[in-house]
Amino acid sequence: MTRDDIEKRVERAKALFHQGFNCSQSVFAACADLYGIEDEALALRLSASFGGGIGRMRQTCGAACGMFMLAGLENGSATPHDAEGKMQNYSLVQELAVQFKEENGSLICSELLGIAPKPQNPMPEARTEAYYQKRPCAEMVASAVRIFLTTLNNSKPL
Repeated sequence: MTRDDIEKRVERAKALFHQGFNCSQSVFAACADLYGIEDEALALRLSASFGGGIGRMRQTCGAACGMFMLAGLENGSATPHDAEGKMQNYSLVQELAVQFKEENGSLICSELLGIAPKPQNPMPEARTEAYYQKRPCAEMVASAVRIFLTTLNNSKPL
């Protein structure tokens, strides 16, 4: 995948976020077709619960969760006792997590948003221009897609 191909997917993810999809949906849906998930509505439903730091609880960043879901499609094990396969997947997830944290400062939604962790109302905020101005989420989405695709690119044999 070329740098241009990666940036097109980054822009697609940001566009999804600006359309009103959550951070996890935006990351996952921008790349799910690479794994045969051509039904965008399915990709959006699969990743819907992870936005807002998992169900708007402000825990693990939804953009990172979307990236981790993609890692499962890339090399997740579908065999119950496949210790080697699980290790490969966990290794990829950990590598992605380190990169995301290095680039963004945290994996935790509340820390990325600069808000105190507290019980959250499940009602999402209205997507207004002010919302987009104060939230770094579009950049977290871009970062997650870029990290995921660049990592995959770098791990492919020549």
